[in-house]
Amino acid sequence: MRSYTRYLTLETKKKHEFVNITAEVQEAIWSSGISEGIVLVNTMHITSSVFINDEEKGLKKDFIEWLEKLAPVDGKYNHNLTGENNAYSHLWRTVMGREVTCAITKGKLDFGPWEQIFYGEFDGQRKKRVLIKIIGE
Repeated sequence: MRSYTRYLTLETKKKHEFVNITAEVQEAIWSSGISEGIVLVNTMHITSSVFINDEEKGLKKDFIEWLEKLAPVDGKYNHNLTGENNAYSHLWRTVMGREVTCAITKGKLDFGPWEQIFYGEFDGQRKKRVLIKIIGE
């Protein structure tokens, strides 16, 4: 059993943004030389997310609108009483998730036809890291 670690650094141009990182994860798998195993991809920040879904512009807009209904950006939150103004982004991250674990088969992500890996930024415009950890043979 071998392991391989890579870190991605992302800095979004928008405060709320979804970035498709599937190609970067697949490239890390190829670099690892691991052909059978699993890959863990997780954000290392509490106001961002990693999740799997479809690469479709309308769906990305739907996610933001849905999250805004669940936890409005301008809502009244106890966390914001500490001097912060990003409580909503912590809540959005909790809903969208911290990480994904995916199978690797024959050196490739073993995905369904529409599955892609996304980094979701909810309090952006500064550098944040994503961990890619690959384990297998």
